[in-house]
Amino acid sequence: MPSYRVRAFVGTLRPGTSAPELLPEAVDFARTLVTVEAWDVEVVRRRARVTIRYQADDDTSARQAGWAVLHHLDERAEIEGRTLTRRFGSRWYPVRA
Repeated sequence: MPSYRVRAFVGTLRPGTSAPELLPEAVDFARTLVTVEAWDVEVVRRRARVTIRYQADDDTSARQAGWAVLHHLDERAEIEGRTLTRRFGSRWYPVRA
């Protein structure tokens, strides 16, 4: 089954959002849609970037799940630099619309 990932830089949190709970809640939401493989928060150029990697049957279902997860994040924080990619070998490539 193909591996996909969504990534986004996280900015200002919206009212009622807890920083320590942002990623775990997004992962829990993603698990309602797909099989989550891994997740991470990293600092890139002094900005927090979240990553959720998951499995999906095909690009269409991966797109639906990925954009739903990004929407979930966007409701809780200002996010930018959204990406949805698919793994081929050891590289990640954008999923086309």
